[in-house]
Amino acid sequence: MRAPLAAPGLRLRPMDTGDIARVLKVEQRAYSFPWTRGNFIDSLAAGYLAEMLVDAQGELAGYFVAMPGVDEMHLLNLTVAPEWQRQGHACRLLDELEVRCRANQVPTLWLEVRASNDRARHVYRQRGFVEVGRRPRYYPAARGAREDAVVMRLAVPDAAGAP
Repeated sequence: MRAPLAAPGLRLRPMDTGDIARVLKVEQRAYSFPWTRGNFIDSLAAGYLAEMLVDAQGELAGYFVAMPGVDEMHLLNLTVAPEWQRQGHACRLLDELEVRCRANQVPTLWLEVRASNDRARHVYRQRGFVEVGRRPRYYPAARGAREDAVVMRLAVPDAAGAP
């Protein structure tokens, strides 16, 4: 795990259903094919891990939603608001997710990312994720087309540093 990045005034807190309206505003600005209200409601109702990064005034900088499983965690959504991007906030969110995995003795973190999302793939690779496969035509794309997802895996080291 890397040391948490300095982010004055920013704190993590759990997401709840009262946050969905403003989460959706960020989601819709960040993506051409955003998650729906139902995706967030279903994730919260299922008890998935959902955390938000907010400033002192409560402005939403980013969030993640992850699904716990047996000996694994699956990152379903990690989003940084456009005006907060390129400041290390995605890494801070990933740090927190790794802490949660380690605390729950979860050795593997999975995710899918659009094949065209070079910036995110680069961040994930720098964090130690490896590309292990593809899901053909996984994501919706422009004009009714579909885009492949790249499946990535991170071996989460335990508290002693062993994978």
